[in-house]
Amino acid sequence: MNAHLEHLSPQPLWRHFRTLCETPRPSGHEAALAERLERWAEARGLAHDRDAFGNLRIRKPASPGREAAPGVILQGHLDMVTEANAEHPHDFTRDPIETYVADGWLHARHTTLGADNGLGVAAALALLEDEQLVHGPLEALFTLEEESGMGGALNLAEGWLEGSVLLNLDSEERGEVFIGCAGGADVVVEAQLPTAPPGRDETALRLALTGLKGGHSGIDIHRGRGNANRLLVRVLRALEALDARLAAYQGGSLRNAIPREAFATLVLPGEAVAAAERRVAELEAALRAELAGVDEGLSLSLTALREPPAEALMPHASRLLVAALHAAPCGVERMSVTVPGVVETSNNLGVVSLESGRFHLCALVRSLHDSATADLAERFRALFELIGARTRVENAYPGWTPQPGSELLARFCRLHRDRLGSEPSVEVIHAGLECGVLAGKYPHLEMISFGPLIRGAHSPDERVELDSVGEFWMLLRALVEELAR
Repeated sequence: MNAHLEHLSPQPLWRHFRTLCETPRPSGHEAALAERLERWAEARGLAHDRDAFGNLRIRKPASPGREAAPGVILQGHLDMVTEANAEHPHDFTRDPIETYVADGWLHARHTTLGADNGLGVAAALALLEDEQLVHGPLEALFTLEEESGMGGALNLAEGWLEGSVLLNLDSEERGEVFIGCAGGADVVVEAQLPTAPPGRDETALRLALTGLKGGHSGIDIHRGRGNANRLLVRVLRALEALDARLAAYQGGSLRNAIPREAFATLVLPGEAVAAAERRVAELEAALRAELAGVDEGLSLSLTALREPPAEALMPHASRLLVAALHAAPCGVERMSVTVPGVVETSNNLGVVSLESGRFHLCALVRSLHDSATADLAERFRALFELIGARTRVENAYPGWTPQPGSELLARFCRLHRDRLGSEPSVEVIHAGLECGVLAGKYPHLEMISFGPLIRGAHSPDERVELDSVGEFWMLLRALVEELAR
């Protein structure tokens, strides 16, 4: 599978990316890949070690005469987001990613591609085996569980890394270099809500909202795309006028992916079914009109269930839960004043579920200001305490403070200008790069982040522009040689 990747250029990078595509690596399941990379390092005589969390480091001594050059750390994460279209069963712990090329882009069939951050990892591996490269001391740092909460970076051993320059290879824009990023935190809400069996006069219905684009909950949050959880809650709110009660709910699968689909089971009086069908049709038309030109594929359906659920929320509990979800922050909260055009604070209603009265929500709050992250998380706590839910904040990680005057940035910009004839755009990203966490543990490091052009990250639409990968490889290789001078 994926043999065609071996024929793409630059060949060493794509050969390693094929290995990543064919080695399952969801967050928390990176062990097989890490062991495979350790065997690869041993076969080439490269030193390797792990910290207590399992983060992997592979080292290569400097080229002869370049021992005094600053040590360079090539950094990426081994795990990938695991999203698949509902009609395409895929076991990300066992099945490889199947890729194909179309119109100058590499895609995956019905799943996320894993270019985020597989291409950064592949580029680091290709550099380590490049015998023509003139370089100072090299360290490749491959972290774990980035996509599920920055676990690898947060638990990275202190005093372990030796380099003074870090190149984060986890960005997704061509012609841009990143010098700052948002921090974030997971907000987890849980509650056990009262239920009762459906009445004899009540009919069970399945409500489905599908067809949205989804996307990265940081990079794409400002694009106006639909959030399936937000939109389906609007529909549930409207159906309360027909005495609908919520019985079950499942929306979204990852807190850092904008939900593309959401499904609810509800019960309501049998005589209200026809009115519910009309209302759902009206709401589908209204929502499609609101998302016109941004998210065209929305579909809303209501179907009768043969078997009613064993229980549904009591009327008061159902109304309170739907009201709280309807009022919860979602999307862009504030745009930055100091960095024009960049989202400052946002929230993604990523995963929502209800089963047998057990309610669970996981949202991802992001901000360029750690204080704003904490405040938005506290607003969740205040809101859901009103319905008796328990709220906790997990996996908080700091933002990365920009250093626009760094020598590393200046050298990258000169190189970009000399090689490509244009100045790179210097940016701050509304996403959680590991740089913020690493800067807290290693404050002496100079850092930048850059990468190839990736679109649709964290969704089955993920794809990477092939030409941009060649450009990324050229810049990375040239920068490592430049730093060795």
